[in-house]
Amino acid sequence: MPTYRRRTRVAAPLADVWAFHSRADGLQRLTPDWIHLRVEGIDRPDDVAAATEPRPIDDDTATELVAGTELRLSVNPFGIGPRQRFVSRIRDRHAGDGRAYFVDDMSAGPLPEWVHTHLFFADGDDTILVDDVHYRLPGGAVAARFAPISGCGLEMAFRDRHRRTKAALE
Repeated sequence: MPTYRRRTRVAAPLADVWAFHSRADGLQRLTPDWIHLRVEGIDRPDDVAAATEPRPIDDDTATELVAGTELRLSVNPFGIGPRQRFVSRIRDRHAGDGRAYFVDDMSAGPLPEWVHTHLFFADGDDTILVDDVHYRLPGGAVAARFAPISGCGLEMAFRDRHRRTKAALE
């Protein structure tokens, strides 16, 4: 299974970098424009437990990405073809002792497997930001030959995400 990893030092405290990345509005600010991301809905575990309608995405209390949160998203890279819809689920989340992380997966969507671990480590007054992605392309062995090409797309997207993080927080 292909893996992509990007590591960046951000000249900002861990608490600031963590807060920026662990909210749905941060996701929107981090995603490159050419991906044309739409957050179509957010379902949090307490929304489901209360059997209520999900909160609107402009409700600040609905944007924190806690474990169990599901985001209904769509993308249209470069504006080519139909929008691709998928569901991203926050599987795990932890913050404390100079580090933080959350893990999301694609519970429904175009890829058979996608697990993205967001890691944050305090390093003095700076933060080390690491994105670790394990994914599988549709199409089995034939598609696996295209993994290097998909890695180029991930490199473009995550290089931009890390640049945006630095621009927003440094």
